[in-house]
This record gives sequence, C-alpha cells and structure tokens, in this order.
Amino acid sequence: MHRITIQYGAPADVDGFEQHYNEVHIPLASKLPGLRRFSRSHPRGLGADAPYFVAELWFDDADALKAALKSPEMAETAADAQTFDVASMTTFTGEVTETTL
Repeated sequence: MHRITIQYGAPADVDGFEQHYNEVHIPLASKLPGLRRFSRSHPRGLGADAPYFVAELWFDDADALKAALKSPEMAETAADAQTFDVASMTTFTGEVTETTL
C-alpha cells in the first residue's frame, strides 16, 4: 500500500474548517482515482507541535498513487485545500510496510 498523509495545523475557525472539510473537501477527495481507504483523526499529541488534524489517503501501489496525484480530481482537491485557514499543512507520501506482531 501507498499513502498520502496530510497534517493540518490549528484552524482559525474550527467550526468553519470542520464544516467545509466534511461537506466539500471529503466529497472531492472521495473521487480520487484508485483511492482505497480514507481516514481522519484528531490526534492527542504530546506538546505544542502536535497537528490539529491528520488525514490519510491509501492507494494499492505506487502507480495508483502517481495516477491519483496527476489526476484532475487531485488538482480540484488540492485547490480546495488551499482555501483552508490553518496554521500549517504538511503532506507526506510513501510506501506503508506493515509488520504482524
């Protein structure tokens, strides 16, 4: 599996961010080609640098991730993300390796 992880800093307007994210951004992201799984969380970090919100978008492999990144749907989703009034936004992509314990 391959994953895009987006960490959002604290928004200036929490209610407005949550409403827009749920009503506009998630429907846009759900149209990404090859998207297999989407998760979101509000981590309870230790320290002031903890992100307010984390989203993860999962794809079967590197080719599916690359295709999604180049798609018109990603362009629309990314353009919408630029409207967020957040302290910071960091995106990571990479392969996920799982270990069974």
